[in-house]
Amino acid sequence: MRETLDLKAEPRPNTGKGPAYQARQNGFTPAIIYGGKNAAPQPVMVSSRELERHVGTGRFLTSLYNIELEGKKTRVIPRDVQLDPVSDRPVHVDFMRLEEGATITLDIPVHFTGHEVSPGMKRGGTLNIVRHEVELICPADNIPEALEADLSQMDINDSLHISAMALPEGVRPTIARDFTIASIVAPSGMTEPTTAAEGEGEAAAETAAPAAEKK
Repeated sequence: MRETLDLKAEPRPNTGKGPAYQARQNGFTPAIIYGGKNAAPQPVMVSSRELERHVGTGRFLTSLYNIELEGKKTRVIPRDVQLDPVSDRPVHVDFMRLEEGATITLDIPVHFTGHEVSPGMKRGGTLNIVRHEVELICPADNIPEALEADLSQMDINDSLHISAMALPEGVRPTIARDFTIASIVAPSGMTEPTTAAEGEGEAAAETAAPAAEKK
């Protein structure tokens, strides 16, 4: 199960451009917590330095957080982060509440293993990755860090489909069909070897052709 991280927040009593600008000047990034049954959106602000550290991991939008606000913790997941077009620093974040039993749709990365023992790769084949990420519907309590794609048994012209992937309990793709994750393709110019029987047949045909012409 994915680890839940801690993030402290402070109330943001006023909204709008002016208060948001003032919050940033004081070292905070404006944010909103929304979602949940009978729960109103809650404006907050978080430490800009702390937020930048989390955003910089590259996993921010698929990480779970316990936001601590005035002594109370709320489990959330970031759903959007707005970046400054010049500095590339976060200027606003949307957090969605995750109640018990909630499900969420996320893009989960695919990690490929077994390159070194794959028959197709050892023969010079090239890994053709169709999907670097897979969109999955996940229980909030069972979000995978990544999907593992095993290439160890794949030969040239073999394909790996989503049905061959081991998904955690309760996790399913958003697409119903058995789509392709990756395949191993032959290198340019490679042809399959001709069998001995085929070679003998071709040689016999070439010998018979001149003989027929002499008659």
